[in-house]
Amino acid sequence: MESIQTLDLHTAGEPLRIIRTIPGLAGQDLLNVPGDTILAKRRWAQIHLETLRRQLMFEPRGHADMYGAILTPPVTPDGDVGVLFLHNGGFSTMCGHGIIGIVKAGLDRDLFQPADSSNIRIDTPAGRVVAAGHVEAGVVARVSFQNVPSFVLADQLKIDLGDDLVIQAALAFGGAFYAYVDADVVGLSLRPDRYPAIVDWGKRIKQAFMQQHTIVHPGGEQDLNFLYGSIFVEPLMDKPFPQYSRNVCVFAEGEVDRSPTGTGVSGRAAIHYARGEVSLHKQLIMHSLVDSAFQVRCIAETDVNGHQAIIPEVNGQAFITGEHQFLLDKADPFVDGFLLR
Repeated sequence: MESIQTLDLHTAGEPLRIIRTIPGLAGQDLLNVPGDTILAKRRWAQIHLETLRRQLMFEPRGHADMYGAILTPPVTPDGDVGVLFLHNGGFSTMCGHGIIGIVKAGLDRDLFQPADSSNIRIDTPAGRVVAAGHVEAGVVARVSFQNVPSFVLADQLKIDLGDDLVIQAALAFGGAFYAYVDADVVGLSLRPDRYPAIVDWGKRIKQAFMQQHTIVHPGGEQDLNFLYGSIFVEPLMDKPFPQYSRNVCVFAEGEVDRSPTGTGVSGRAAIHYARGEVSLHKQLIMHSLVDSAFQVRCIAETDVNGHQAIIPEVNGQAFITGEHQFLLDKADPFVDGFLLR
């Protein structure tokens, strides 16, 4: 019988399961996934760790909205740690709530040892992310991170949803590409009791977008040329927009982020900056479906192969919820997991 150790957290309500050991793979906490780059490690994991992904993300050990991370040694000379992200549909390219979670766990539980806890250099499949753990009373109370360059690839794209319904979306990148849609254009209110409808509309928009539009990242990395999910945007009542808003992401195979989505708020910041609605260092507060919040601001202008972009800084909290030793019994008919939605 094989066993797997994990450390579980949540960031703003969104789960994160850090996989600390993998049977047959060397390392404790920092796992020696083969590959010279993080994207190469991701491609190896997509082939060789698919069963593991199902075992720990799917039921009975996980659920349809579980999220995971695998920490690796850095792949850059000045890096502190590398990371791969996994979920119900595969392996992601970047995850903001995951960054906040791994910094919280990494520092509080000594999973890795950065030279400077205020300048943690993380190698992700989407690029370099720099994070800071803000320590109070001996523990990490908050985490902020400077994300990869984020940008708008296209604004006001039309999506034909059928039944004479054509909507407009912004396509933006914050570590992954999202289609951003005002919730009211499809009759949604972003409340927990509307969860099934949010999932249905998110999947419908994503499927239609992928059929009607092609994505090409201006940096030339083909592994990033896909739509990760749909994000619904809603103003907060009696609060100025866009300084305050609600941000709900439906990604992967109908997975709903309980947090405001770190990569998603990065793309949102890029949208509002490109539209001239916010200036550098103007803080935006974005709430989630469960009313948790991230703060995000544009801290610098940059470009991606000549395409205008910004560097966003995201700020949030994570909390450790448990430590697990999962057992894998080959006689168990559900050892490889199953998924109900």
